[in-house]
Amino acid sequence: MTEIHHHTAGYPTTGWRGFWNRGGWWKAVIVAAAYVALYNLAGLALVPLVGGFVTKDNFLSDPLAAFLAIGLQPLIGSVLLVIFALSLGWLPRPLFGRQPVPRRWWFWIGPILVLVPIVFHFLGIDYGRYGLPVVAAVLFAGVFVGFSEDFLSRGLVVVLLRRHGYREWAVAVLSSLVFAALHLSNLIAGQGLDTVGPLVIYTFAFGMCMYATLRAGGNLIWPILLHILTDPTTILASGGIDNGTNAALNTPNIIASGATVAYVVWAIVLLIVTRGDAQGRAEAEEAPREFPRRHRAAKAAETA
Repeated sequence: MTEIHHHTAGYPTTGWRGFWNRGGWWKAVIVAAAYVALYNLAGLALVPLVGGFVTKDNFLSDPLAAFLAIGLQPLIGSVLLVIFALSLGWLPRPLFGRQPVPRRWWFWIGPILVLVPIVFHFLGIDYGRYGLPVVAAVLFAGVFVGFSEDFLSRGLVVVLLRRHGYREWAVAVLSSLVFAALHLSNLIAGQGLDTVGPLVIYTFAFGMCMYATLRAGGNLIWPILLHILTDPTTILASGGIDNGTNAALNTPNIIASGATVAYVVWAIVLLIVTRGDAQGRAEAEEAPREFPRRHRAAKAAETA
């Protein structure tokens, strides 16, 4: 992976904050691994408390079971991630700071591809099967799923990579790989490799689309919002978690599945079109806030 010099001028470089401000891919992996570990430990700890409310084979039977099965662990994960970000002084910026403006219009294809299955999954849901209370509970649970996963993958991980000086192509690939690797933990939950393998490929492609959304939208809030809608609509259309291929065979769900397959194609395209993108940080929020002359001189030397 290509990297350039560190971009830490103007930020603490010693102590707890200094350690993370220097960034690095391995620190991104540490954060992701710690999140997965705490996420699964929270799940184990919650079993005695909420296990009686959730039926594994029919968790969409009532609103409480739906929220507990889908949203409780991500809710805990979201709180932990926000506490970590606050300890670094990364809220609201740089996590919700301005993003590098994409130089190519086709970055917008990423969020469009994500939006298409959301719309058609909404149309393909069998609302009579679940009832509006269950649908509302799943949508509410999706808030914490989308927030936690994108706050981590397109937020913390992206900042860690940029702070170390990786160019945007490497940021896109590494952040998507970290996101995809998160779903390997489904093996611990009992899913087979035949299910988890395709899921990891899909989530890498989805991660690339979310990276494109981050850049095209200019702020972390946009991939979070699209992710908030993606998981619950997929769950309701398919009747399962991480099981979107089993959606009912109606016209809207068939269209949604086609758009989902297109994620993989678009991921390959994005890997190609961002290969020469030399932007290494958000223009306003990641540039050093001190020593502007030194920064300009370093930038000139970098592009010479």
